[in-house]
Amino acid sequence: MSKKREDPTDNMTGNQSQGAVETLPKVDIPKMYKCILLNDDYTPMDFVVLVLQRFFAKSIEEATKIMLDVHQKGAGIAAVYTLEIGEMRVMQVNQFARSKQHPLKCTLEPE
Repeated sequence: MSKKREDPTDNMTGNQSQGAVETLPKVDIPKMYKCILLNDDYTPMDFVVLVLQRFFAKSIEEATKIMLDVHQKGAGIAAVYTLEIGEMRVMQVNQFARSKQHPLKCTLEPE
C-alpha cells in the first residue's frame, strides 16, 4: 500500500481557499501627556528659556513664548509626549532645577 501525499489546500476552509484576508490585531494609539511648567516667583525667566531649549528642543522664539505663558498664565505646556518619555522629561527638569537651586516645577497631565 502506498500512502497518498496530502495536499495542504485540502484542509483549508472555503474562505481560506478563496484568498481570504488575514486581519491583524488592532493596535491602540498610546495616550499622550502634556509636560507643564508651573510659575513661581523666584525662577528667572532666562532659566525657564534654557530648560525649554535643553530638555524640550525648543527654539529661542518658541521657548520665549512658552516662558511668557508660564509667567502670565501661571503654567505653560512645554511639550506633549507618551507617558514614559514625559515622565523622563519631568524628572530631568525637576532634578536640573533643584541642582541649580531654583523652585521651578514640571508636571505631567493626560492630554
